[in-house]
Amino acid sequence: MSEQPPVIEVCHVSRRFSRRLDLVQRVARRLGARVHERTVHAVDDVSLTIGEGEAVGLVGESGCGKSTLGRLVAGIDTPSAGEVRFRGQPVAQDDSEAARRTALKIQMIFQDPLDSLNPRHRMGRIVGEGARYHRVVPSGEIDSHVDTVLEQVGLDPSMKSRFPHQFSGGQRQRIGIARALAVRPEVVVCDESVASLDVSIQAQIINLFMRLRAELGLAYLFISHDIGVVRHIADRVVVMYLGRVVEEGPTKTLFDAPNHPYTQALMSEVPRLDNRHVDFNPITGEIPSPLDPPSGCHFHPRCPHAHERCRMEVPRLKRLADGRFSACHLNDA
Repeated sequence: MSEQPPVIEVCHVSRRFSRRLDLVQRVARRLGARVHERTVHAVDDVSLTIGEGEAVGLVGESGCGKSTLGRLVAGIDTPSAGEVRFRGQPVAQDDSEAARRTALKIQMIFQDPLDSLNPRHRMGRIVGEGARYHRVVPSGEIDSHVDTVLEQVGLDPSMKSRFPHQFSGGQRQRIGIARALAVRPEVVVCDESVASLDVSIQAQIINLFMRLRAELGLAYLFISHDIGVVRHIADRVVVMYLGRVVEEGPTKTLFDAPNHPYTQALMSEVPRLDNRHVDFNPITGEIPSPLDPPSGCHFHPRCPHAHERCRMEVPRLKRLADGRFSACHLNDA
């Protein structure tokens, strides 16, 4: 019997954004100035998988391409190269019935619920509109379906006539979660979904994500710059730096013994009770501009172990003896 494919497969996906020349720059180029269009490699040849009911954490500094990759997985954006597959089938970017069905199965929850919820719509319409439009349930059962979903996320259905501004930040995030659940997805992409919340509310939302995963069998791509949050929810962690994956492996393995120098630096900054007297040494330097990334290993200008090969050659994501993957030339020594 053939092995069941992952729920999500990201196969050598890249996403490039071109910065076009404005009128002044075009005129300057015609007059002989060395002005040219520049391209941002927001996601650069990334591959990853998400298994049935698995929670995969995606971490890295701001600007490393995490959110862009999340939008590619959710089908909101289109890859410049490579392919995203859902249960072995390509995620199409068209108006076909197959593409619409796939779009329902992969939903996204955004960072700021106040920006992602229509301020002119009441909660009941926000949660139920997708299910009504795509006929997830018969039209006569929409109201009861919305009530059920609201109860699943810990909201009182009697409040569904209220507008988003009448809720707290935590409640608005629950509305966003309910909207995603209303179309019965199998994969949920969470893009910094607790970053804008107070710490106590963050814990409640994380517990909600974990409960929904157990009850509904959901798979998550959980994007966050907060390593401590990812540690609690993810089975496996993928570390990105400047558009590339630099390390991937089981959560416990990465936290206990990170391999890549960038991962080591990230993990050393996570506060822990057993190292409360340790002086933290933040990563030196700023993350380079994606308009002009360093040659070779993108991390080499900030890496304390960099040598000449790091400056010249892009490291391959290599499987290590403990089953994890890491893209570092030190593993070849």
